Amino acid sequence: MQLELAASQLAELGHTTRLSIFRLLVRAGRQGMAVGDIQSQLDIPGSTLSHHLSRLSQAGLMTQQRDGRTLYCQLNFAQIQLLLAFLTAECCALDTTAPQPSEPCC
Repeated sequence: MQLELAASQLAELGHTTRLSIFRLLVRAGRQGMAVGDIQSQLDIPGSTLSHHLSRLSQAGLMTQQRDGRTLYCQLNFAQIQLLLAFLTAECCALDTTAPQPSEPCC
């Protein structure tokens, strides 16, 4: 993962509303959640929610799929795993007392 992409994704999660949406979608799991349910759970006006969902989607953290008249949001768990791996890839790299590379240190 490129530093710029990681920074962009983290910046989008740096907003309290988007982080709340993200955490709600984490709890929803792979099935995701209908936009209307997100709106009622977080008590966010529709236009505001649409803006924040668009930002999460543009950052590659979330996808949307329509089923009839209902729009569902699902986190892009593969992308999230890449971001987490990027953040922890060099864990303890400068710690001379850490376990050998074949052993997890964190």
